[in-house]
Amino acid sequence: MSTPHNAAKLGDIAKTVLMPGDPLRAQYIAENYLKDVTCYNTVRNMLGFTGTYKGKRVSVQGSGMGIPSIGIYSYELFHQYEVDNIIRIGSAGAISPDCHIRDIVIGMGACTNSNFAHQFCLPGTFAPIASFSLLERAVAAAKKLGVEYKVGNVLSSDTFYDDSGMTKEWGKMGVLAVEMESAGLYMNAARAGKNALCILTISDSLVTGEATTAQERQTSFTQMMEIALELAE
Repeated sequence: MSTPHNAAKLGDIAKTVLMPGDPLRAQYIAENYLKDVTCYNTVRNMLGFTGTYKGKRVSVQGSGMGIPSIGIYSYELFHQYEVDNIIRIGSAGAISPDCHIRDIVIGMGACTNSNFAHQFCLPGTFAPIASFSLLERAVAAAKKLGVEYKVGNVLSSDTFYDDSGMTKEWGKMGVLAVEMESAGLYMNAARAGKNALCILTISDSLVTGEATTAQERQTSFTQMMEIALELAE
């Protein structure tokens, strides 16, 4: 079995999948953390790999940028490939003064300006949230690894270049950071009865204008990856 976007056969993909936006980040994880690695997807260069981490089978695949892209890949993983857990790992911009560059943010909930939920024909507003079991385990893993973290709400925005200039206003509601995928992932997981979590690294701040260097991003992203890898079942 394959899809228009994924060449994998049923069974090629582990029950737990890490999803960075960048497929080259997926390749980095596979090459540096996994053993006995096989590449199951190269379609559209959205690379996907399966291997083992500390003896546990785990997959890692790029999601692309934005809710439409992660919406496609996560739907197929949940429904066509019988994946149970997807952990998004990515970068985010701080919109809370409590968040600083290099901080790890674990997304308990995901606000959005997207209309992705419209397809479900709900008689109200849906609140996308993470799987508590994954969230609880991620917090425990961060503590074990000695990594500082924050847990809270994030904003999944459809716009990277925000013409309105209103993104920072979400900070007044306690939202920690802005990214572009988590709400869609959480909704797909909810509809499929599966589990999802978003773990982010703050790469820049809309509050202070701070930004990480390439070397600092590499170090921070590594911490985020290690937390997510501990969630493999």
